[in-house]
Amino acid sequence: MSLALHTAVSGVLTSIPSPDVSYFDLGPLRIHFYALCIIAGIIAAALITNRRLTRRGAEPWVVIDIAILAVPLAIIGARIFHVLTHPNFYFGEGRNTWNAFEPGSVWAIWEGGIAIFGALIGGAVGAYLGCRWTGIRFWTFADALAPGLLLAQAMGRFGNWFNHELYGQPTDLPWGLEIESDNPAFPPGLAEGTLFHPTFLYEVVWNVLGVVFLLWIGRRLRLQWGKVFAIYLIWYSAGRIVWESIRIDPSEIILGLRSNVWAAIIGVVVGIAILVVQTRRHPGREPSPYVAGRGPKAENADVQSQNDLDDFVDVSEPPAEVTVGATATSTAPRGEESSR
Repeated sequence: MSLALHTAVSGVLTSIPSPDVSYFDLGPLRIHFYALCIIAGIIAAALITNRRLTRRGAEPWVVIDIAILAVPLAIIGARIFHVLTHPNFYFGEGRNTWNAFEPGSVWAIWEGGIAIFGALIGGAVGAYLGCRWTGIRFWTFADALAPGLLLAQAMGRFGNWFNHELYGQPTDLPWGLEIESDNPAFPPGLAEGTLFHPTFLYEVVWNVLGVVFLLWIGRRLRLQWGKVFAIYLIWYSAGRIVWESIRIDPSEIILGLRSNVWAAIIGVVVGIAILVVQTRRHPGREPSPYVAGRGPKAENADVQSQNDLDDFVDVSEPPAEVTVGATATSTAPRGEESSR
C-alpha cells in the first residue's frame, strides 16, 4: 500500500489505506498494534467502570479485583469461540494446529482471531466470580461496565485495521478500504486495487454512538438491575448483524447465515430477555451496589455517591428479610417504656 491516499482531482478522500505495518520490534519483543488496541480498550473500560461503580457507592478500584478474573477469561473465551467458529483455519491436513512457534496455531492470538461473543461469555463467568469475591452485585457491575465495554470494542476494532482483516464486500464509495491483492481473504477474480467496505470503521462509529446512547438513556431513565447492560447487548448485536452480513472473510455458514450473525441474533434475544425479566423482577432501585451482608473492605472507604444526589442510589443497609410466620423478637416502645 502506498502511503499516499487515493484522491480525486479535487483532493477529496476517495479511499482509506490499510497501514503499512502491524507491529514493531522492541529488542527481542515484537509488539503488535492489535494487542496495543486491545490493551488500550481494557484500560479505558476499567477507568470508566471504576468511575461509574464508585458513583454507585462501591469502593474505589474494586473493578481491579473483578478484572483480575474477568479479563483473562474473556480473552480465553474470545479465542476459543473464534477457533471453534473457524475450524478450517486451524484443523485439517496441512494446518499447524498446536505448534505455538509456527504461524497459524490455535495459540497464536497475536496473529488476530478473537471473537467478542466468546469474550462476553468468558468475561461474564469471570465477572460473576469476581463479584462473588468482592460482594458487588453482578448486575450493578454489568451496568457500570456496559458503556466502557462498548468503547473498548470500538478501540479494539482498529487492531483489525492494522491486521488488514474483517473487511466487507467490494464498494466504490469514497471511504472504500484498500486491501492488497495477496491478502489471503482477497476474493479471487477481483482486480487489484478493488476497494472494500471498511466494516471495522462502521463498527467503530456504531459503538461510539452506542456509548453516548447508553450514558444518556441510563441516566435519563435511571436504569439499574442490569438494564443498561441489556440495552448494550441489543445495540451492539443489532449492529453486528448488519456488519457481519456484508463481510466476506471466511466463516462457518449455518442455515445460510454466518456463525457470528447467529451469535448476534442470540445477543439481541438475550438482551431483550434480560430487559423484560429484570424490569418485572426489579421495578425499584438497587438498595446498594453490594449484596446483603457485604460492603467496602475498609470501614472508612470513600463512597462517592453519598455526596451526589443525581446518582439515584440508596446506599443505606438493605432491609432485613422477614420470614413468614417468624416470631417477633422485639416490640415497638410505648408510653413510659419509650422514655427509659
